[in-house]
Amino acid sequence: MSNKATKSDVDPLHSFLAGSLAGAAEACITYPFEFAKTRLQLIDKASKASRNPLVLIYKTAKTQGIGSIYVGCPAFIVGNTAKAGIRFLGFDTIKDLLRDRETGELSGTRGVIAGLGAGLLESVAAVTPFEAIKTALIDDKQSAKPKYHNNGRGVIRNYSSLVRDKGFSGLYRGVLPVSMRQAANQAVRLGCYNKIKTLIQDYTNSPKDKPLSSGLTFIVGAFSGIVTVYSTMPLDTVKTRMQSLDSTKYSSTVNCFATIFKEEGLKTFWKGATPRLGRLVLSGGIVFTIYEKVLVMLA
Repeated sequence: MSNKATKSDVDPLHSFLAGSLAGAAEACITYPFEFAKTRLQLIDKASKASRNPLVLIYKTAKTQGIGSIYVGCPAFIVGNTAKAGIRFLGFDTIKDLLRDRETGELSGTRGVIAGLGAGLLESVAAVTPFEAIKTALIDDKQSAKPKYHNNGRGVIRNYSSLVRDKGFSGLYRGVLPVSMRQAANQAVRLGCYNKIKTLIQDYTNSPKDKPLSSGLTFIVGAFSGIVTVYSTMPLDTVKTRMQSLDSTKYSSTVNCFATIFKEEGLKTFWKGATPRLGRLVLSGGIVFTIYEKVLVMLA
């Protein structure tokens, strides 16, 4: 089979636009789960607050208003939109570079490498600064005297004040655990999705350039999300702690790992796994489905 016949025809601009739209939609729909996960990761071990994510979301909305579970959401949406666009652009570009030149096939190992590269790209270009803003805002909201939730100043001034206070170094504090998490996330998630999709296409004798049905895409994407959550959760917990308002007590990423393990135990690394699971299962299904459909529309 010629290389021309099997080479991916995904336009880089189409890949970026499809990924961006998918990321924006996913962020809007699943943010309450992201809020609950971050709050659970920041809860002190001695706190009597419920560890049930649904109870946390309900109580927060009831006592502080529905808008409180969307604290940090604007930053998350902007970051997620950029992240998803960069992720799919990077993944499709690296994937095409790694394809077998004779058959056009992409092995499972190369799919994981492509996902790893995409994760590193998105972590530096988009995820780290916007995650830092989101985490700091959620952490600030639960403090006794919130500094960045002054209703009289407005959202833009509050965000600007936070960014100014943190500075460039503050926004990129935690870039190592973020990069580790995103690289692991996308290596597992995109690698898993690509491999299962290929197996289904081989089993059904479907063309490699034809997307799966919406139902199958959602299921494969959701399953990829489940695998991703439990294999990368410790990195996510460390990332959140390194970006909290109390992050200065950790001298480095390794120190953060060691401190959490020593003072709070191994289980703490999987604190917030349930809401993250809920978000990534939905996220995997939503993102891959919208991405594939938008690519078809743009083509």
